[in-house]
Amino acid sequence: MINEKMQDAFNKQVTAEFYSAHLYLSMAAYLESIDLPGFANWMRIQYQEEVSHAMKMFDYVVERDGRATITGFEDPQVEWKSALDIFEGAYSHEQKVTGLINNLMDIAITEKDHAANIFLQWFVNEQVEEEASAKGIIQQLKMLGDSKGGLFQMDRELGQRVFTPPASE
Repeated sequence: MINEKMQDAFNKQVTAEFYSAHLYLSMAAYLESIDLPGFANWMRIQYQEEVSHAMKMFDYVVERDGRATITGFEDPQVEWKSALDIFEGAYSHEQKVTGLINNLMDIAITEKDHAANIFLQWFVNEQVEEEASAKGIIQQLKMLGDSKGGLFQMDRELGQRVFTPPASE
């Protein structure tokens, strides 16, 4: 059985993951509005990943005989300056989420909740990938500069991304 402190921490993270999903969907909407459907697709996939992460944690709380709860969150940002601005925001957001996951891991260690510790290791590794992915796109966008052709090519490439649920789902 999950203890109350750990349960509360997971429930807060579930809310944070749903906020992340909505932020990425808002980013996708903006990218659609500036005619970058491939970039928007990339963000839609991020949306799906974040919902998947939230549900993975939700199900974990239930599986540990806890009570999963969902609370509201603030509205996500809706305006950006450019695709680069969006990805810099996504990278910054993923760094924040990494901190939240690390805090969850710290609670699991303090509470000596070995099951939570093991469960959270997947998320620790996932955050390494999430940050690297956003940072890589930022670096590519910076290399492109004002190249419309390069942006068009990158948009086509990002449009190929598909959602792959984590193996445990």
